[in-house]
Amino acid sequence: MIITSGFEVAEPVEKVWQFFGDIPQVASCLPGAELTKDLGDDKYEGQVAIRMGPVRLQFNGTADITERDEAAKKLVVHAAGADVKGRGQAAMVVSAILTPRGRGTKVDVTQDLQLAGAAAQYGRGMISDVSAVLMRDFSANMQDRIERLERGESAEQIAAASGASSASGVSLAFRAARMALTRVFRRFFLPYQPAAS
Repeated sequence: MIITSGFEVAEPVEKVWQFFGDIPQVASCLPGAELTKDLGDDKYEGQVAIRMGPVRLQFNGTADITERDEAAKKLVVHAAGADVKGRGQAAMVVSAILTPRGRGTKVDVTQDLQLAGAAAQYGRGMISDVSAVLMRDFSANMQDRIERLERGESAEQIAAASGASSASGVSLAFRAARMALTRVFRRFFLPYQPAAS
C-alpha cells in the first residue's frame, strides 16, 4: 500500500535537513515510536506502539537508513518488525524529500507499507487516516523540537517536557474515525457538483 503525505515546517530547509540527520531526534517526534539501540552504520533497533480500531499493536524491529542524499535532500528508511504478541508483521519503506517553501520547508513523504496479520484486516481508508494523524503529530512535534533546540534546550529537557512519546490509542482512534466520518458526510450531504466537461 502506497501512502503519500506532506507537511510544512516553518524553518529553512538546511536546518530541517540537519535535524533529519539526527535519527533519534526524528524518531522521538513520531508518537508511539522509540529507538532502543543504535546498531551502527545508520541502523537502529526500536519499537512502535499504535492502535488500529480496538487492537493495540506493538511492533519490535529495525530501521535502516538506506539513502541519505544531501544534494536532493532525500532520506530513505527501510523498517520492518513483528508484533510482540505474534499477531502480525509490518514492513515499510519511507522516503522523505525536503524542498524550500517560502522561508520554510515542505516535506513530502511516501510510505510503501506492507502489513500481515491483525493490522492487515483494516481497510486502506482507516490506515490512511491513522497515517495522516501520525504525520500531523509528527510535523507539530518536529517544529516544537527544532524551536526548543534553537532556544538551547537539551534533548533530555525536551523529552522530559514532552512526556512519553506514546500514541494515545483513544485519541488516535477518535481522530482517525472523525476523518472517516467527515469524508462520509461530505460525500452524502454536500451539493452534487458535476465534473467539468
